[in-house]
Amino acid sequence: MFPIVSIIMGSTSDLPVMEKACKLLDELQIPFEVNALSAHRTPEAVETFAKGAKDRGLKVIIAAAGMAAALPGVIAASTTLPVIGVPIKGMLDGLDAMLSIIQMPPGIPVATVGVNGAQNAAILAVEMLALSDEAIAQRLADYKSGLKAKIEKANKDLAEVKYQFKTN
Repeated sequence: MFPIVSIIMGSTSDLPVMEKACKLLDELQIPFEVNALSAHRTPEAVETFAKGAKDRGLKVIIAAAGMAAALPGVIAASTTLPVIGVPIKGMLDGLDAMLSIIQMPPGIPVATVGVNGAQNAAILAVEMLALSDEAIAQRLADYKSGLKAKIEKANKDLAEVKYQFKTN
């Protein structure tokens, strides 16, 4: 089995957030890898990774970063693969990281999800993969149907909650 999605984080301190992406990819049976690379501490390794990603069979890269949040952009600068940035909450509640990731120069796009939005990053990666793989598309459709079912169940459960002045 070879990975088609790569999850990259600046350090293992980001793993508690990025674990949601790992779990979702695992649930949807998407082969993935997880590595720590730092745009500031291992810039050569980041460039080598990004330049070789497509040749290794990767199709989408999810890159998490906090504070200066350079990692997603540095990766995007060295690959033609889609890069999804996940701003990690830290200083300024993650706003600093989010602004760093979304403010890319023309020609170097990075799709960006919300602060600590690793699960949405994984869903976006799966949506990209589903464009050319019907089996992945079906698993994604089933997953999204499950989300709908959860809300329908929640409303049924809420209907059973009784308060004196509750009208529904």
